Amino acid sequence: MAQPNDLLAVLIDADNVSPARIGAVLAEIAQYGTASVKRVYGDWTKTQLRGWKDAASEHVIQPIQQFDNTTGKNATDSALIIDAMDLLYTGRFQGFCIVSSDSDFTRLASRIREDGVIVYGFGERKTPDAFRNACDRFTFLEVLEEPAVEADTAAAASKRVTPAKLRQDAKLVSMLRSAVGTASGDDGWTNLGAVGQLMGKQQPDFDSRNWGYAKLSDLVKAIGLFTMETTPAGVRLQPKKK
Repeated sequence: MAQPNDLLAVLIDADNVSPARIGAVLAEIAQYGTASVKRVYGDWTKTQLRGWKDAASEHVIQPIQQFDNTTGKNATDSALIIDAMDLLYTGRFQGFCIVSSDSDFTRLASRIREDGVIVYGFGERKTPDAFRNACDRFTFLEVLEEPAVEADTAAAASKRVTPAKLRQDAKLVSMLRSAVGTASGDDGWTNLGAVGQLMGKQQPDFDSRNWGYAKLSDLVKAIGLFTMETTPAGVRLQPKKK
């Protein structure tokens, strides 16, 4: 579980991430801890990476130059991996944030977790399952929006999956029912926070925003298969009686 005072190392693969998205990524990372190291890796002689100059300066991200010395080999990935292991060996960090859609970082994520350190992954929906599942938590870049966009409720509503389609999503419904059943108490009620934690462990890329809902409670309410109550201890739920 992330703590506000956790020190995080943020390592960004410039070849796979648009600089326009990095502000939203860092805002998300701030929920997990303090990004004490922020580095972005790329060959800055490439014209397609030119946009990173202003983004790195604005967000105080250290650019790491890595020339493509051999055609067909990604030297940028290798540099990021080597730096990640050097940082891991210092024992200073409680979490690593790997920002890329590249499956080449699958083994890196697994190795960091072997040391009991949390790995947060960020990438596009095209990111291979192997890398997504190797992280403790994986967030799709497409669901991260700047505050001005989030404030536009009409635009947000247009992105939501309808309740009818949510109930037709067999994988989502099955995972939710399973988590509720596993975490339920003797009285049949389940704490919503416990449900969210279980679903995140089962599927690292689980995020209510993937369906257009800002909060898990909004998603569960929209599905309409559970009775929900707000108590002093938080939100709880149980399957609706037929």
